[in-house]
Amino acid sequence: MAANDTISDMLTRIRNANLARHQTTEVPATKMTRSIAKVLQEEGFIVEFSEKEEGVKKDLVIALKYKGKNRQPIINALKRISKPGLRVYANRKELPRVLGGIGIAIISTSSGIMTDRDARKQGLGGEVLCYIW
Repeated sequence: MAANDTISDMLTRIRNANLARHQTTEVPATKMTRSIAKVLQEEGFIVEFSEKEEGVKKDLVIALKYKGKNRQPIINALKRISKPGLRVYANRKELPRVLGGIGIAIISTSSGIMTDRDARKQGLGGEVLCYIW
């Protein structure tokens, strides 16, 4: 399936796999999806991710993280902010705080993909890709 918005596609696949309590999910591998998966791993929302190659097609296999005996998902919600039809940018002073700092906003800056916290530390603004909590 060809998706124009690979970030929305990635977030939807993670959301659906989380709701179905799947151990892993596969998303098409792009530079952007790799960067987002790296941030999610650093922030403790996923266990790990690896790359699977089948001929020309490359996928990222993302291992989801759960807590407790009931296997409650670590990721409660994912929300896409900047879309292809309406880009949302924030300068360093306007960077959003998700649920008062409990969640994270993933920002695309000139120094790469990072959390809102890291962008604030480095004094960078950029495109607000999504919120995760």
